Amino acid sequence: MSSEQLQERYSRQKDIVPAERIAACKATVVGVGAIGRQVASQLAAIGIPWMQLIDFDVVEESNLASQGYFEDDLKRFKVHATADICHQTNPKLELYTLNERFKREMAIGNILFCCVDKIDIRKLIWQAVNKKVDFFCDGRMSAEVLRVLTACDFKSRKYYPSTLFGSGEAFVGSCTAKTTIYCANVAAGLMLAQFTKYLRQLPIDSDLQLNLLASEISVGTV
Repeated sequence: MSSEQLQERYSRQKDIVPAERIAACKATVVGVGAIGRQVASQLAAIGIPWMQLIDFDVVEESNLASQGYFEDDLKRFKVHATADICHQTNPKLELYTLNERFKREMAIGNILFCCVDKIDIRKLIWQAVNKKVDFFCDGRMSAEVLRVLTACDFKSRKYYPSTLFGSGEAFVGSCTAKTTIYCANVAAGLMLAQFTKYLRQLPIDSDLQLNLLASEISVGTV
């Protein structure tokens, strides 16, 4: 792709996604289920140059409607299926996959999107990476309710640990009312919106909650 084609590719977002800032970003996505798959796909589309996908899970029947995987992906590792979509979107993307659980000693990028479904794993990830990354974003979802938490400065980094409540306090809903792909897409979009604010050096929303069913939004700053 020529420099002219490259400029045209990203021409409609150039004032929203600064090319020189995103060029310095290496993004790690931990968990490529409902939210993480959408985050990875959107990152590839906006031109992230380097991406790492971490997830140990394989695609099951229940992931087709709720997470947007294809029937041909069944029994494949989710990181490999997601990597295919990302490479189709951006063939020049430098992409790495780890089909295993997150470990403290893993080398990661300077940008991290936490898209796991257990609070204990979020704690582990935060403890392992909070001093290593420049931007951290955590996406949470239950049915039609989502929460996006972002930490990238002193105040938001101090606030984020307060949201890591005990696993016994987590909301437990029916497994048939747990995941909707449209809510996951909204959550991923809001996470990318925080990321592009960070790229433009604009204030981020440290705690954003949205109830799609009730059409209620709560935006917290610290």
